[in-house]
Amino acid sequence: MARYTETLKVERGGFRIKVPESWWEFDVRPESRDDSIRRMVDERVRSHPELAEYRDTYVTFLRKAAADAWKSGALYCGCMAESFGGDTPITGSVTVSLVGGRTRDGAPLSTDPAAIAAGLAPKEAKKDGDSWRKVTTVDIPGVGAVARTYGIEDIAVPDDSLGRTIRAVLMQTFIPVPGQEGKVALVAGSSQVLDLADSFFDVFDAITSTFRFTG
Repeated sequence: MARYTETLKVERGGFRIKVPESWWEFDVRPESRDDSIRRMVDERVRSHPELAEYRDTYVTFLRKAAADAWKSGALYCGCMAESFGGDTPITGSVTVSLVGGRTRDGAPLSTDPAAIAAGLAPKEAKKDGDSWRKVTTVDIPGVGAVARTYGIEDIAVPDDSLGRTIRAVLMQTFIPVPGQEGKVALVAGSSQVLDLADSFFDVFDAITSTFRFTG
């Protein structure tokens, strides 16, 4: 699904992460993202004229991904939108956010991976087609042990007054921030292409494994 022989290293506010060279990465700020996306799509289409028929699809997907990332407080958003001969491109995204929490008495939540995993609820599918979630801990070279969830989940549509959800492939990795009590970097990968869930889990795992703190 993605090529890892060539990677693009992205550095943002104290961390770096690598995505496949064919992915798109951009500023998620409202004042600059639309123009940035338009210019990126125009440049990609000039380099690959066969993508011209998907131009509007790319722009629409990337703008929505950027808007959703901003609403969720993400510091970084990287997206894939690739055509493999089908009617529409296959799409997915990875975001990085800095999140934290406190207990009821105001103490910072533990960032110990085992403690985080213990506080995350797994979910079993009762029948085919149901959503599900697995909780585990994994080791990222150069970072250490981290908590992770992955599965097929129903995600709330941002700012939707009707409380609607969309079903998506979702992987979330919680990486403790050194020297910041109660803070974790949340690396979240998602795609609505449910039939390729296992492939996307591999892609998201590979990208997350490149995460490093800087400075």
